Amino acid sequence: MSVFREAEIRYLAGERQLGRIATVGVDGTPHVVPVGWIYNATRDAIDVGGHELERSKKFRDVARTGRAAIVIDDLASTDPWRPRGIEIRGRGEAIALPTPLIRIHPERIVSWGLEPGRSARTVAR
Repeated sequence: MSVFREAEIRYLAGERQLGRIATVGVDGTPHVVPVGWIYNATRDAIDVGGHELERSKKFRDVARTGRAAIVIDDLASTDPWRPRGIEIRGRGEAIALPTPLIRIHPERIVSWGLEPGRSARTVAR
């Protein structure tokens, strides 16, 4: 059983390809950058990729802290204004081989605009 609700899985399985990953630097400074991602249904996690990912600050941050967050959002409509999205915070893995990626295992999920009302919850693994 997935930690994501049905509406969240439908959203993650849609055509969105861009999100923003947040990590924390050595000095405690937040670092947020746009990234490509996919929903990994087998692992029930978000996999983040990128060009030369293993050489990036975000990869080093996740390898050091084991933490990451990602926001995936868009506008369902501009008239009326209807933003929607999902924020996923959790344990991060910096996986170097065979293909470098950052895997985010959800611990906190916040979603809006996907169903009536907002959803915010801590999930157990």
